[in-house]
Amino acid sequence: MTYWLQELQQKRWEYCNSLGAAPRDSRTSPTPSDFAKGLVAKDSPDLSILSQNASAERARNILAVETSPTDLVGEQAASQPAPVQASAINFSLKQWSTEIKNSMSSLRKGSNENRRSVFYTTEEWELLDPTPKDLEDSMALEEKRKHLAEGNKARRPLKDMIGSSKNRNSSDSSPTEWCSGNGNRLVSELQLKYQSQQEELEKLKKDLLSQKELVRLLQQTVRSSQYDKYFASRLCEGVPKDTLELLHQKDDQILGLNNQLEKLNLEKDSLQQEVKNLKCKVGELNERLGMLMETIQAKDEVIMKLSRQLSECEDSTSSQSGAINSPTATCTNKELQELDRLKDNLQGYKTQNKFLNKEILELSALRRNAEAREREWQAKYTSLEAKLCQIESKYLILLQEMRTPVCSEDQSPAREVITQLLEDALKAEPSEQPEQAFFKPHLVSEYDIYGFQTVPEDDEEEKLVAKSRALDLRSLSLSENLEISTGVKWENYLASTMNREMMRCVELKNLIRSGIPHEHRSKMWKWCVSLHVKKFKDSTVPGYFQTLLQKALEKPNPASKQIELDLLRTLPNNKHYSSPTSEGIQKLRNVLLAFSWRNPDIGYCQGLNRLVAIALLYLEQEDAFWCLVTIVEVFMPRDYYTKTLLGSQVDQRVFKDLLSEKLPRLHSHFEQYKVDYTLITFNWFLVVFVDSVVSDILFKIWDSFLYEGPKVIFRFALALFKYKEEEILKLQDSMSIFKYLRYFTRTILDARKLTAIAFGDLNPFPLRQIRNRRAYHLDKVRLELTELEAIREDFLRERETCAEKRDLISDDEEDS
Repeated sequence: MTYWLQELQQKRWEYCNSLGAAPRDSRTSPTPSDFAKGLVAKDSPDLSILSQNASAERARNILAVETSPTDLVGEQAASQPAPVQASAINFSLKQWSTEIKNSMSSLRKGSNENRRSVFYTTEEWELLDPTPKDLEDSMALEEKRKHLAEGNKARRPLKDMIGSSKNRNSSDSSPTEWCSGNGNRLVSELQLKYQSQQEELEKLKKDLLSQKELVRLLQQTVRSSQYDKYFASRLCEGVPKDTLELLHQKDDQILGLNNQLEKLNLEKDSLQQEVKNLKCKVGELNERLGMLMETIQAKDEVIMKLSRQLSECEDSTSSQSGAINSPTATCTNKELQELDRLKDNLQGYKTQNKFLNKEILELSALRRNAEAREREWQAKYTSLEAKLCQIESKYLILLQEMRTPVCSEDQSPAREVITQLLEDALKAEPSEQPEQAFFKPHLVSEYDIYGFQTVPEDDEEEKLVAKSRALDLRSLSLSENLEISTGVKWENYLASTMNREMMRCVELKNLIRSGIPHEHRSKMWKWCVSLHVKKFKDSTVPGYFQTLLQKALEKPNPASKQIELDLLRTLPNNKHYSSPTSEGIQKLRNVLLAFSWRNPDIGYCQGLNRLVAIALLYLEQEDAFWCLVTIVEVFMPRDYYTKTLLGSQVDQRVFKDLLSEKLPRLHSHFEQYKVDYTLITFNWFLVVFVDSVVSDILFKIWDSFLYEGPKVIFRFALALFKYKEEEILKLQDSMSIFKYLRYFTRTILDARKLTAIAFGDLNPFPLRQIRNRRAYHLDKVRLELTELEAIREDFLRERETCAEKRDLISDDEEDS
């Protein structure tokens, strides 16, 4: 049965290997992500991926069950008689070897070797992948067991070696002499080897000393030759020719001696290396000698123990009467037979356990291979789905272009096909007839992961454009999902900060600029907000937000009426704010009312509702309140959201200066056709691009904005213009330019390219420059507002004095 099971295992292993192993995934195990808070639910569970073990094949060979099947298998093997159990009289010295192993393991418990058992108990199963060192130890252990089994077969039976019970002294001494003789012979051999190594070491040391002496003599010779050469050079004039030739010969000798000196130095280094190697070998021999001495000592203890037990047994049997000798022998034989049976059962259980361990390792390796193949297929599927979305987007655009008006009443067949295709493309549900001949485009979800509506419900032409844009966005997101480097970096960073507090650093800034993953955005936004409003929170009492909210509910507020009017107009295209019963409406109301009581100078300004609505998608009410405090009171200049919008007007002038500096061609183009682009960009700055860009880009902008501050708004505003600079330059009249500026931001879908422009192409971007220009333009705008106020007061005084102008009433006075 074991043989057949092994054959089946081998066939299964070969078949699974023939399928081809997928490439290994280098991802680390992701850390458990925090649950997303706010109105956006977490819908991307993490997956733990196990790495493939390369040592599984070696483990199979080492854990193979030791069987030696004959040529007879199947029915022929089954027809063979069962093996007969060994007699109790002819059992070998296996019990002695077992006790010796046990005694050795008890004596060497303090050793530094790491041991791992091959067998596992049923109480505590743990799948362990063997390391290469463990595999080598297991192989050595198997060879040792084989040699031990062969040695046990070759030994004499215990009864013949021990002898009769009458000759007790000889039986006590024979095992001791036999084991001691083997041990002494091994010790003597090791001592001889050690002595020979010592003699060789002494001989090498003597040779080394002689070589050093020779080198010293040669150095002296060289030095004297150099001195002679030096003095000879001073007296070379007038010296005979014979003397000069003699000097040249001396120079040649000096060069020869220098070469010999270098050779001797090399020989000295080699001899030193040999001495080191010999010392290492001597140390290893000493360790082996110590181990053998411990083994001999353990064997001696076991022999003495067995000798004492044997003498006690013989004394007890000799004291008993001869009448009970026969039953005692019978009982002993039964016990020995029971012992053999238990030993056979133990060996069988060990074999079965080893087979099961091998089966577990094989199944684990096969499972990892299957998971790797599944990941590869999933990547291929995602890539094909991204390509399909691109093709379907082009298909929708083609249908829109081909739908031209028909003058005649008779429509061509092509016109009917295009009309049918348009109807099918705009259907929200798939057709019930799968065999229909028309092509069915990929269905786009009604809402994206943030809750924004992907396709409008009103205009049919706008539906096609929105659906095409949604398909392009899906294709980009699927393509980005194939590259897992950003996700892996986030997982590694968050794992490294589990036991320490997060701090501002370059690595974190670069990660946030690349975009915070959806599952970690709640945690990171909350951390960014807490970082900026720490000084405000420390100065407030616990429950500060609830206190403000309770005050707003008990007392009427001048801003309450305007807040109620703007609630449903905040984000009507988001399902969390689309109806009065939506979950986000009440939270939005609470945060705006609480802030109006905290900052009565502002109270409420149109635009704050959109900032809070975006924050509530990932934050709870109190955290969204502090997020609004961060934007209004920390990031933005004073009077940014007041009635005069002074800070907002200043930022538009600063942005004009930056545009003329970073994009001079585009700025000149706007000046040439007198296009006031600040009418478009004013809302970008006021609500941080809400409802101006697609949702994926919007939240990546907010990631960097909450970490770095308002400078990010200038970066992305310039990046949007640079992204479409060439298209804008092609427009040659003010009406077409202004019309294009109203919607061009919704056509930008590649968030990675836009981020690269904002944080790469526009550098350097110092914050000091923005602050200086804000201060400069702030004085100018204040002066202009003062002049306007003076003109207004003059007009009011003139109206009061002139009877003809008393009937003129301004809009503000009419409202009041």
